[in-house]
Amino acid sequence: MNAEIIAVGSELLTAARVDTNSLYLTGELNNIGVEVVAKCVIGDHRDRLAEAIRRALSRSALVILSGGLGPTEDDLTREAAAQALDRKLVFHAEIAAALEQRFARMKRKMAEVNKRQAFVIEGADILPNDRGTAPGQWVEESGGVAMLLPGPPHELKAMFERQCLPRLHRIVPRLAIRTVVLRVTGMTESDLDQTIAPVYKKFDNPATTILAAGGDLQVHLRARSATAEEADALLAQVAAPIEALLADRIYSRNGDPLETVVGEMLRQARATVSVAESCTGGMLGERFTTVPGSSDYFLGGFITYTNAMKTELLGVDPQLLIRFGAVSREAAEAMAIGARRRTNSTYAVAITGVAGPEAGGKSAPVGLVYVAVADAEKVSTVERQFIGDRARIRMFTTQMALDILRRRIPRAGGA
Repeated sequence: MNAEIIAVGSELLTAARVDTNSLYLTGELNNIGVEVVAKCVIGDHRDRLAEAIRRALSRSALVILSGGLGPTEDDLTREAAAQALDRKLVFHAEIAAALEQRFARMKRKMAEVNKRQAFVIEGADILPNDRGTAPGQWVEESGGVAMLLPGPPHELKAMFERQCLPRLHRIVPRLAIRTVVLRVTGMTESDLDQTIAPVYKKFDNPATTILAAGGDLQVHLRARSATAEEADALLAQVAAPIEALLADRIYSRNGDPLETVVGEMLRQARATVSVAESCTGGMLGERFTTVPGSSDYFLGGFITYTNAMKTELLGVDPQLLIRFGAVSREAAEAMAIGARRRTNSTYAVAITGVAGPEAGGKSAPVGLVYVAVADAEKVSTVERQFIGDRARIRMFTTQMALDILRRRIPRAGGA
């Protein structure tokens, strides 16, 4: 059984508001084996909304609308749904009376406009709303269902869980949806797709989606079957060969971000880390410390944006900076050695580079970065040339730094 979600409200078409209801509804529907195949946002326009509802009901068994059930003239979900279904709106005096009583308990007089919320689509079941004034509606039409839910998230969640889920459990065929998320780094999105496409293109179920952001790649595999065991077996047919192809480029199989994975590796190795950052300005340290419990392994860091700070805080030889420049392999290695010496950490990660938009001269173009990792035995440096704006270069650099450290830490069991 497939579902579509329609978020209603012109405010959701601006940069000021984000539709979070659809994310919640998608998770709840997936949990009972319903696949969400489409989502859309429609502004406060009755005809456009009615057409969207009509199209959704023609394609999917379940259509959920969120928002537009308030008392004002721009709350048009009731009218649009009635138009789409070619049904009348019927005034329910008992709803109006309950609304008046609610306002009376708050020692307020109900405005006449609130009576708009007492209109119900002909033949619909009323979904009580104990968190607000707008009742929801459950409408069955030609084997499909349209659900009209309020927009405020706390109202929508309570109504969906108490009123809609019990009804859905009675009509949704038993179906399990299982997901595997492989997180990958150290390669481009196109290289990733070229590597694994020969595997996943053989299958419609599981479905495969590749997502990319900030040097982090995610391979989402979603399988649907009658039982969780069958869905897991389908996933294994695709996941196993993909994992074999990607090998150690996969850093997470449970959705954890790279900073969480590296932190857990440090904890298991009983190791510590410190950082010395120039062009990333503390972003690497911030990624480490977003993880709860990171004080177990993260000792601290240095933001040495100027040559003077590199010398004063990390002990970098000023003659080295004059000879090779602050953006150089030699400077990165000296920074890593200095950070480790100052903190007595097991590992130290140093970053220097040019994030832009101005270049650092002919020898230091925008996007040139060096990442050095030092431990008791050696210090090694990786050079990369990234392209993009300042934010992209800085994010890619911290991702690369975490991955270099990940590969440096001995794995549990010697693997």
